[in-house]
Amino acid sequence: MLALGGFRTGTLVKLQYRHVKLDLERGITPIHIHVEAEITKGKYHDYDTFIGQEATDYLKIYLNMRRQGTEKIPPENINDETPLIRNQQSKRPIPVTTQAIHKLIHDLYVQAALIPAKSTGKRYDLRVHSIRKFFRTQQAALGVQTDYIEYMMGHTVSTYHDIEMKGVEYLRGIYSASGLSIKPKTRVSKIDALKEIIRAWGLNPDEILTKDELTRPNATIISRDQLEERQLHQLGVALKQEL
Repeated sequence: MLALGGFRTGTLVKLQYRHVKLDLERGITPIHIHVEAEITKGKYHDYDTFIGQEATDYLKIYLNMRRQGTEKIPPENINDETPLIRNQQSKRPIPVTTQAIHKLIHDLYVQAALIPAKSTGKRYDLRVHSIRKFFRTQQAALGVQTDYIEYMMGHTVSTYHDIEMKGVEYLRGIYSASGLSIKPKTRVSKIDALKEIIRAWGLNPDEILTKDELTRPNATIISRDQLEERQLHQLGVALKQEL
C-alpha cells in the first residue's frame, strides 16, 4: 500500500475499513481512498489516491484472515471504524503504530540483503520513505503528470482545486492507465487475459474474485504465485459456468 498508494506511514496507520469499503465490496479496482485532512493532523488538504490490484489482492486475504481469526488473534468483526492495518500483538483490534511499520520494513530490507544487518552508524540510503519515493518516480516514468502525482501523494499543489474538481473517476482513470505495479510486467499475464475474456461475456471478474475471498474459509497468507493460481481457477470455473 505504501508503494502503490504513495502513503505516508503516519497516514497509513490511521486508515480505517471505511476508506476502502465501497470499492472493495463492489469489486472495483483500483480502489479509491479519500484521505481526510484530519488524518494528516490538518497539515494538508483532503486528497484522493488509489491502490492497484496487487495491494487489493493481499488486502482481501488479510482482512479475511482477520475475520476468521488466527492462533494469536480471535475472529474479528470488521466494521467501518476498524483499523485497516491492525496491531498483531494485541488481541484487541487497535491500529498498528508507525514504529512497528518502520521496524517491519527495516527487517525486510535486512532479510533481502538490501541494507547491512548491523548499524554502521551512518544513515541508511534505503528507508521506509524510499517506498513512497517509488510511487513518485514510477508514476513519473509511466507518464503521469507531476501535479497529479503530487496530489495523490497528499502534497499541496497550485492546481489542487482544479484536480479536485475533475472528480474521482477522472483520477482513477489516470491511475489505472499508468499501470503502476510492483511486480514487473513483461507480458500480459494469463489472469489478465482471462479477465478480458470474462468481461467480453458480460461478467465482472473482480466481483467474482471478491466473492471468492469473502466466502472462502480458513484464509491464510500465501505467495503471489499461489494467489494467481487460485484466481485462475476461480475465473475458469465462472467462465465454464457461463459457457
